Amino acid sequence: MKFNNVNGVVPEDNPQLDPTRPNALVVDDIGIQFNLNPDKVDNFKEFFIKGIKNAFRKKADRQERKNYDFWALRHISFTVKKGERLGIMGINGAGKSTLLKIISGVYKPTEGSVKVSGVIAPLLELGAGFDGQYTGSENIYLYGATLGYSREYIEQRYDQIVEFSELKKFMDVPLKNYSSGMKARLGFAIATAVDPDILILDEVLSVGDAKFRKKSEAKVVSMFNKGVTVLFVSHNAAQVRRICDNAILIKRETVRNELTGEDEEYGKLIAYGTSDKVADVYEQMTGVRKDANKTPDQLFKDVGKSVDDITKSITAIQQRVREGIEKQDERDSKLDGKIIEEVSNKLKSALEKLEEKI
Repeated sequence: MKFNNVNGVVPEDNPQLDPTRPNALVVDDIGIQFNLNPDKVDNFKEFFIKGIKNAFRKKADRQERKNYDFWALRHISFTVKKGERLGIMGINGAGKSTLLKIISGVYKPTEGSVKVSGVIAPLLELGAGFDGQYTGSENIYLYGATLGYSREYIEQRYDQIVEFSELKKFMDVPLKNYSSGMKARLGFAIATAVDPDILILDEVLSVGDAKFRKKSEAKVVSMFNKGVTVLFVSHNAAQVRRICDNAILIKRETVRNELTGEDEEYGKLIAYGTSDKVADVYEQMTGVRKDANKTPDQLFKDVGKSVDDITKSITAIQQRVREGIEKQDERDSKLDGKIIEEVSNKLKSALEKLEEKI
């Protein structure tokens, strides 16, 4: 994989993807900035007064106010083909969920642009638009509206949503009496009621109990089989390898601004390539797989050294057993020999398990 100065790793051609496919998503050098000003503004009057005060602030004070500006992401660029499954990886706080909210239209980027072709089904914060005072039935329409579904569309899919959520008996109960698992199940059922062109999954495959998780995974897989484009956020490298074609890795780093000469900290794209290679980089970065950059020959060589060390230890113990039997009386020899034999057996067992892994 090759590196450049802006976006980390340039992806190599993936033989599983047809380069002639049309683009489903184009993310072009996006960045988003938030203001972390601790001042509380509860109404327009306070906002107006603080704006006037800020206009008459000293230059130093205005500069201090700028320090509250916080770049969550910057210089993120990638393209997703129709039918492609892209994994998005990174440690907590890197900006993965923020990126998905920009793509979904929840946030507007401060810089750059996002071009989307088709209908998006964002499975982000399930139930974020629910109201506890309304019943489950009323929240289906409310949450569906926040996802961009029309009332007519919800009415067509209402029975399907209720059946999938397995909450038919609770549709007339206020949502404040639902458990967190029930809310998540209802949210998942509503979010997946659409036939999307782009499916966004932000670690939502662990919804509900084991039975419902299996059901939700089957629902998502059925969407995969229809050729839907997928953006999949996960910390599970094995899951990303199994589900995704390509992947990106986002990491929060301190970068020197060449124009101002100041250090800036933000989430940036540091790896972009096939899912196998990016997952290897992620595991190496997080310390899960410290030997990720070793070749198979090197790994077998290390294992061979371990086998030799255990074999030598067993031989040395056996020799000490024989010497102990010769030098000590019969009673003590049997006792010491039994203890050392137990240690020797444990080492032999470890050797056998190691050989099985080889």
